[in-house]
Amino acid sequence: MKPIIAITMGDAAGVGPEIIVKALGHQAVYDQCRPLVVGDGQIMKRALAFAQSDLTIRSISEVGEAAFEKGTVDVLDLALLQEDLPVGAVSEEAGNAAFLFLKKAIELANEAKIDAICTAPLNKEALHLAGHNYPGHTEILAALTDTEEYAMMLTAPKLRVIHVTTHVGLVKAVELITPERVYNVIQLADQTLKKAGIRSPKIAVCGINPHAGENGLFGDGEEAAKIEPAVQKAQEEGIQVFGPMPADTLFYRAVRGDFDLVVAMYHDQGHAPIKVLGLEAGVNITVGLPIIRTSVDHGTAFDIAGTGKADEQSLMEAIRQGAELAPKR
Repeated sequence: MKPIIAITMGDAAGVGPEIIVKALGHQAVYDQCRPLVVGDGQIMKRALAFAQSDLTIRSISEVGEAAFEKGTVDVLDLALLQEDLPVGAVSEEAGNAAFLFLKKAIELANEAKIDAICTAPLNKEALHLAGHNYPGHTEILAALTDTEEYAMMLTAPKLRVIHVTTHVGLVKAVELITPERVYNVIQLADQTLKKAGIRSPKIAVCGINPHAGENGLFGDGEEAAKIEPAVQKAQEEGIQVFGPMPADTLFYRAVRGDFDLVVAMYHDQGHAPIKVLGLEAGVNITVGLPIIRTSVDHGTAFDIAGTGKADEQSLMEAIRQGAELAPKR
């Protein structure tokens, strides 16, 4: 049986509904999985017009009611929003709904009614306005699944990156980088790649400072104190891990094929190379959770929401990877 992928609608004021409609217009999605939208039926019907789509929206209340037939989009309709919700604007209503869509998908996964979750983008400001003070999807998923050790992994053609820290300021990120955290992320990376079929993955670890500190010339010895002990411990356990290495050349080497994955120390260190390779092909995967979760690697794009210009390729790739990683029935 093809896996059931719950696609959460994300922030209804953004491009999420549009890219979902566009993605579910492709036969390839139905060849890979059984897609189920968790969101709002009225907003999804509005998105048909934005995307100039001839699909049909079918609101359902239980997973068992879904037909999973191309041409009809099955929406587990939580009916949380008004059809005239402003497009392209931060909204407490949309932020709250985005949180509840994800919460419902997690409940379905815990009940084994779905096999994986694929998330359309949410807006952090809207989320916070609604009183959900999380930095993003990753932290919500961790909190609602009682997961302590997790990490964000981004994939693009020829590059995989996993993050030690994510949505915090740079000064705070350096504080949060510890040997224990770096070691745990290396372990998660190794386990994830082996599950994906890479028998002996090669993992490279970025430094924090320019030139990875250059033997203490730059910084205050952060590489020696925070990263080297973790790398050494992982090596002693048989993991093929190298570093800390200068980030400015490491990503080039990884794209060339020298390494299967790069461990980035902070948000922009890892995100920037992925996005240079193409937003349309980037996918965000949360590793360490009891649930398979993938996502687009772009935001709500309020500036083009409602115009039909948003590209569905990142969502299609996220759905594909979710289907590949999902447990087989």
